[in-house]
Amino acid sequence: MDVRLIKLTKEYYAQLSEMIDEWKSDHELNQGNRSPWAIFKNDYHDFDYYLENLENNEPTDEKVPDSVYFLLDVERNILLGAVNIRHYLNDHLLQFGGHIGDGIRPSERKKGFATEMIRLSLIECKKLGIQRVLMVCDKTNVGSAKSIIKNGGVLENEFVDEDGKTHQRYWIELF
Repeated sequence: MDVRLIKLTKEYYAQLSEMIDEWKSDHELNQGNRSPWAIFKNDYHDFDYYLENLENNEPTDEKVPDSVYFLLDVERNILLGAVNIRHYLNDHLLQFGGHIGDGIRPSERKKGFATEMIRLSLIECKKLGIQRVLMVCDKTNVGSAKSIIKNGGVLENEFVDEDGKTHQRYWIELF
């Protein structure tokens, strides 16, 4: 498995387009997961705007600085998924979002890529000085929970949101 986290550049426009279109098609047909939200918040067709607004560098009361990486399969030259790393937690992220939001495109799920992407993301978290990483997932997303646990995640608690969905909060200690 020759995969690595990359920052998005113009040379990956075609790969991004293919991945996002697949993901959106799956979401519309199957109510698939659109995580991380950061890669869906803007229209990639205006690629310059998309790149400029992919990450948040200016903290506000609601938003914290973040970094967005894409998981590249080097051999096939395709994007497998993406991860959004929040540099610190505000009250909302502490409860609902965590430090890392991640997702693998539908056709590449259940192949171990999420586990590897989280492992690589934890290295980036360590570079940011984060010592304890919070990850949150839907209780029904067993694959996500397994990937988190394989990377050292320890379940702290579960909570039910206003829509009645149960979520799990995992902490990963970085040494």
